[in-house]
Amino acid sequence: MKESIQDIDVRACQFAEKAHAGTYRKGTNIPYMTHLEETADIVRTLTDNKKIIAAAYLHDVLEDTSCTVSDIEEQFGVDVARLVESETENKYHGKPKGDTWKTRKEETIHHLQDASVETKMITLGDKLSNIRSIKRDYEQIGNQLWERFNVKDPQMHAWYYRSVCDSLKELEGYSAWKELDRLIKEVFNQ
Repeated sequence: MKESIQDIDVRACQFAEKAHAGTYRKGTNIPYMTHLEETADIVRTLTDNKKIIAAAYLHDVLEDTSCTVSDIEEQFGVDVARLVESETENKYHGKPKGDTWKTRKEETIHHLQDASVETKMITLGDKLSNIRSIKRDYEQIGNQLWERFNVKDPQMHAWYYRSVCDSLKELEGYSAWKELDRLIKEVFNQ
């Protein structure tokens, strides 16, 4: 018997925890799941739609694990699978990540221009969680932080985060968007 829609976010959390087991935030000993939980918590401040919250938990499974769109569709339905797919970056497998970084980020920014508000909510949760982590780590280790990334130039990250934030302007009425905007200014001295 299928579980009710009310349980979809709980099931997504459990699925993500299993899929990302043993993985950590880049350059840290912090379990990756903490990022997914924070992303989902931020999305909860934007909507009570459990499918969107479920997709927030799952937003990195296609990029970072062996899970497929079919796996997500089978477990969580077409709506959640499409949201996760919409959040997934083309990784250009076989090419060095540093070489494809700018192209991947430009594609993300372009995609966000016409993305659904649901996709934008998940992106906002993801990027706000990321910039919070960057700020915390920068306060502890300074410019050494940038060494953990595929692209080491903080100005490239500033360009990317500012462009994403601008692409999410539709959500500027939410405190999460305002926090993202403020943290970008603080982290990158803009």
